[in-house]
Order: sequence, then C-alpha cells, then structure tokens
Amino acid sequence: MSACSHIQHQFSRYLDGDVPGTRMLEISKHLDRCADCTTEFAAWQKSQTLVSNLGPTKIPEDLALRLRVAISQESRNTTRERFGRFQSRWENTFQPFLLRAAAGFASAILLVGTAAMLVGRFASPEPVEARDQPLEVSTAPRLLYSSFQPADAIGDHNNPVVLQVFVDGHGRVYDYKVLSGQVDTKTRYSIENLLLFSVFTPAHSLDQPVRGTTLMSFSGISVNG
Repeated sequence: MSACSHIQHQFSRYLDGDVPGTRMLEISKHLDRCADCTTEFAAWQKSQTLVSNLGPTKIPEDLALRLRVAISQESRNTTRERFGRFQSRWENTFQPFLLRAAAGFASAILLVGTAAMLVGRFASPEPVEARDQPLEVSTAPRLLYSSFQPADAIGDHNNPVVLQVFVDGHGRVYDYKVLSGQVDTKTRYSIENLLLFSVFTPAHSLDQPVRGTTLMSFSGISVNG
C-alpha cells in the first residue's frame, strides 16, 4: 500500500480526533507536502461540514403509533400462523379420524335402532291396516349430480377405482376412502374436486336425513354410485 493510500485511509479517524498524537503529526506533515492528499482531505472536510449542517433527524410524530401498529400486526400474524398450523394438523390428522368415528357411531346407532324395531314388530301382532307403500327404514346416499368434469378419465374397465364416500345429512361429501384401483396424485386431485362439487341425496333413517356412506366406482368415463 502506498504512503498516500495509507494516509487517506485514516482521514475519517483523523477528522474525528481518533488517532494518537504522533499519527496526527505524521498525517499533518504529509498533507503539507502532498497536493493530492490535501485535495482529498479538503473533500472529506467539506463532506463533514455538510453532514454537520444537516442537524439531527427529526423523529416522526406518529412513530410511537406506527410501532404499536407494527407490533400488533406482527403479534396477530404470529397467532394466525399458529392457528393455521393447528388447523392444518386438525384437518390432516384428527378431523378425518373423528369423522370416521362419528360415521361408525352413527351406523352403530342406526343398526341397533333397526334391530330393536324389527324385534318389536315380530314380538307383537301387527295391526291390520291398508298400506299403499312399505315404509323404508333406511336408505343410502345417492349421487344427484356433480358440477365438476375431470379433464382425464378416472380409472378404466380393467382397473376401476372404487371409493367409499362419506356424505353428511345435507348431501355433501366430508370424507372418502380409496378401496381399490390405482390412484396417483393427478387422479386424486380429480377425485377430490369431483367429490367437492358433487351433491347427493343424503341417507335417511326413519324419514330423517342422516350421515351415511355409499360406494362409487370409476371405470373410464362412467361413474357408478
């Protein structure tokens, strides 16, 4: 490093008085005999004077309010992220298990109620009355329509895709299970969109809509459910 470069690298500390006395003397003597360094040092002095004339920066009057808003937003975002992670875990882990358990419990209640009704009917004499139509104790969900048309066929005649579909009392799918067939990521996307936009006649028990399950099979273009 040349002598001039060495001296110029110390201009900032020299202006701030942050160099020892012997070094200050060395720099001062160099400036007396070097025109280039004197010109460079004059530029440093001018810059220091301009910065000093600016004075201290004025703090915005609404700085405290802006800080409180920023802290509040950050806290809200952190809470929302935690809730989002919890919701994702709930939807991916606990919710399907609970929904299946609820569906199994509802099916068990339905089976016990049906058995009790049949025992009651056979245990007591049936009154003679005219019946135009037999009363249906329970029915399974039935597909009405779907507003989503997959771009590609799901399954084929040699490899049909069979699903167990869980339908709530409003005729909407809340879960499903693949019973057979090859289902890749693209096919699963088509199946889930198809079920999401499908409307079913809900299952009925004693003329009341209840949750139920039904089977759907896909073999190319045709959909059976």
